Amino acid sequence: MIPKPPFPNDVTLEDEIAEFERLKPRLNEVWESILMKEEEPHTSVVVPSLTLDQSELKKLPGVNYYEERLLFLLIRLRNPHARMVYVTSEPVHPMILEYYFQFLAGIPASHARQRLTLLCAHDGSPRSLTEKILERPRLIERIRAGIQDPSRAYLTVFNSTALERKLTVLLGIPLNGADPKLSHLGTKSGSRKVFREAEVELPLGTEDLRTEHEVENALVELKDARPGLKRAVVKLNDSFSGEGNALVRFPEGQRRADFQAALKELEFSVPSETPAIYFDKFARMGGIVEEYIEAQEKASPSAQMRVSPKGEVVIISTHDQILGGLSGQVFLGCSFPAQDEYRLLVQDTGVKIGQVLARYGVVSRFSVDFLVYRNHGEKEWKISALEINLRMGGTTHPYLALQFLTGGQLDPATGLFFSPSGHAKYYRATDNLKSDAYRGLLPEDLIEILTYNKLHYNHASESGVLFHLIGALSEFGKLGLTAIANSREEVDELYLRTLNILDTETTYGR
Repeated sequence: MIPKPPFPNDVTLEDEIAEFERLKPRLNEVWESILMKEEEPHTSVVVPSLTLDQSELKKLPGVNYYEERLLFLLIRLRNPHARMVYVTSEPVHPMILEYYFQFLAGIPASHARQRLTLLCAHDGSPRSLTEKILERPRLIERIRAGIQDPSRAYLTVFNSTALERKLTVLLGIPLNGADPKLSHLGTKSGSRKVFREAEVELPLGTEDLRTEHEVENALVELKDARPGLKRAVVKLNDSFSGEGNALVRFPEGQRRADFQAALKELEFSVPSETPAIYFDKFARMGGIVEEYIEAQEKASPSAQMRVSPKGEVVIISTHDQILGGLSGQVFLGCSFPAQDEYRLLVQDTGVKIGQVLARYGVVSRFSVDFLVYRNHGEKEWKISALEINLRMGGTTHPYLALQFLTGGQLDPATGLFFSPSGHAKYYRATDNLKSDAYRGLLPEDLIEILTYNKLHYNHASESGVLFHLIGALSEFGKLGLTAIANSREEVDELYLRTLNILDTETTYGR
């Protein structure tokens, strides 16, 4: 008999919040008895829902397949007593699972497979996965049936909203993520307030804006404060990957009409955006205006961290973000670790911000994006905090891939990741490998290409390529990859060689 949820689907908001608060302390118990020890029995329920603004998600081709990015969490099945329930919108191709199972060193794939409950909503509509699950009470019952012991289980999500709060209550297990009531801390406006509280540098600007007129006023104030400023950035509060950012060039004139005209010429990050559409979203979610920092040398690193249930801030990784798009602000990929010259500066500044978030009660993974810059002749890098991502992000799954393949860990003193053999590891990753020539490639085709060209990760050399977003390949010609090696030079060579091989292989029959 499938167990019934502890609460009906029509639970009142008051009861839902009360039960959510009651479940919270259990995460600390799970953390202490399971996550900090080896081979303790537990169940990890993974719901990789991108519960984000739907108008922004529509900009991502094949967005449902982004749910496959957290398949790297299968690393938890290395513990022979661990179980996992993994839910997706649409079925995961069996070949994709086999691809990941082969990397679980020391664990037979058949044993890991028996401990994995794979479920899906069979719903490809452009809505969040959590919303789809909540519409299906019997699917919720099946998730509960896959949980061996609710007192030793937790829910992992991509980001936390009221929908994820309701789901965790219906499942009767704690949420391994930020409390949705704290989500404002991860908006562009909230980030700026946290930065000030942490006493770290941030760009001059104004937050909590709602209308085009308020944006105009903020630009006038910014120009008054920085007369020589050439550009500013307008950002939507709840956008992601830089796709809600727009550049504005300050006009030569100082009249209001000049600023109004400049707003009609916003430089958007995606070609489909228009001022009318953009400011409609701006009115709905709010946003900020801040200076565009000009410098002769610039880089865009990020720090990924976690706050434990005890309030400890733990550094997970640092990256250099690879940016592109029309405005040069769209996240295309990342390189790990961040450069030696500023890596520890990024870590230390990230920890200051994490300590503020911990005081607010944040318990989750999160990342902070920075700008580091200097002019010729300056030895020291300056750092400016740009935004907090109070969720998993584009740098989460590549790092999980590194852990998945190597079983190593980060050394906080150096910011380097060392494999068990003692080698420092490097990688380059992207979610944006896309080509019309890739369309029609099946997962079987990709595995064949990898095998013939010896691109698979090799445990002996501790280098190779791990792919994700494989499900999006045939329909969208889209793929993600993480190239791992023993130096930056090796990583770059492997990354470029992989692209060349894919291009060569997909010219077949064209």
